[in-house]
Amino acid sequence: MSSELIYQLKRPYHFLKTGLLKGLPARIKYRFPDKKLKILAITGTDGKTTSSTLLYHILKESGKKVALISTVGAYIGEEKIETGFHVTSPSPDQLFAFMKKMLDRQIEYLVLEFTSQGAYQSRLFGLSPLIAGVTNIDQDHFDYHLNYQNYLEAKAIVLKKAKTVVLNEDDQSYYRLKKLFPSSEYRVLEYSQEQKLASKIEKAMKERFPEVFNQNNARLVSTIALELGLEEEKISQSIITFQGVPGRMQFIDNKKDLKIVVDFAHTPQGLRSALTALRLIMKKDKIPGNLIAVYGCAGLRDAIKRPMMGEIGVELADLLVFTAEDPRTEDIWSIIRQMKESLTTGHNKISSVPDRQEAINFAIQKLAKKGDLIAIFGKGPEKSMCYGTTEIEWSDEAAVKLAIKS
Repeated sequence: MSSELIYQLKRPYHFLKTGLLKGLPARIKYRFPDKKLKILAITGTDGKTTSSTLLYHILKESGKKVALISTVGAYIGEEKIETGFHVTSPSPDQLFAFMKKMLDRQIEYLVLEFTSQGAYQSRLFGLSPLIAGVTNIDQDHFDYHLNYQNYLEAKAIVLKKAKTVVLNEDDQSYYRLKKLFPSSEYRVLEYSQEQKLASKIEKAMKERFPEVFNQNNARLVSTIALELGLEEEKISQSIITFQGVPGRMQFIDNKKDLKIVVDFAHTPQGLRSALTALRLIMKKDKIPGNLIAVYGCAGLRDAIKRPMMGEIGVELADLLVFTAEDPRTEDIWSIIRQMKESLTTGHNKISSVPDRQEAINFAIQKLAKKGDLIAIFGKGPEKSMCYGTTEIEWSDEAAVKLAIKS
């Protein structure tokens, strides 16, 4: 039996097991809380956590009663809630129980980040977003979805249930997605770098986010906020005051005359966007040194992207340190070899250090010189790393601070 056939057969299985047998009883138990909330759903390969958190911030600053469920945590109003979720899209019983808590606190809006796996596995059973937005759909999770079309269609499962859909006109997914949303059935909004928003919003985006990809995230969020009727002045002010998301373009203070940043980029497009943005920052801030990138590729995940990640690093960085990133049961050296297998040049730029702490130490203590910028990619805000079948405590931010201290 082919992998594609198995993939297609598993969807009704998930619908029955997770949707009907878990989701429906949970909705009934908690009296259909999703029907009483205005759900704003955001998905994409890159940028969905930043976009979700920014939208939550704008709504909160606009005086709305709002909650957030995202990769980095869940919030009801100002309060961070310990949900016990270990995935972006929780199981239906967890999700509907959390929604009931929101209603108990008079929450009106829920900003919900969701993944392709969560949609495909019916973990969002029954939800009909008021608005759903897309950041981008790029190379990722092909180990699970097998190909781009399946990946796109998985995300579309939830998008199709929204009343209004916001699409990225600059992204490769745009034309494929637009075919799925006829104007007779959906309100489709679009955003792009060419379409200008109000001048005060444009100014705020460019002032707050030097990175083009984060400006695009802000365009998506501003389009949703305007559709909700929020004031332009409040949107622009909230963009300026946005504190960002831990582990996303997070610069770490140090006394070594180095710029050190931690970022979650772990896909080809994410890595390209991040390195391109850092090059622009170096030019703007007149940072004279090298751009040094430290990253790896996850084990048991989408091996087809590994050579791409190597090629992008050689193209855009001055020096590279390839290392571990959740190797799981795969051999780290094997993963690193695959990252280099398509390279015809640039091997002299690369150092391979399989232990991630040692790799970060090496980049900061030995490789870097005053005036360099070091970027640590792939783990971002995550608090653990998987070796074999065991999750060990891990933080890129803590690893950087240890390397600086040593």
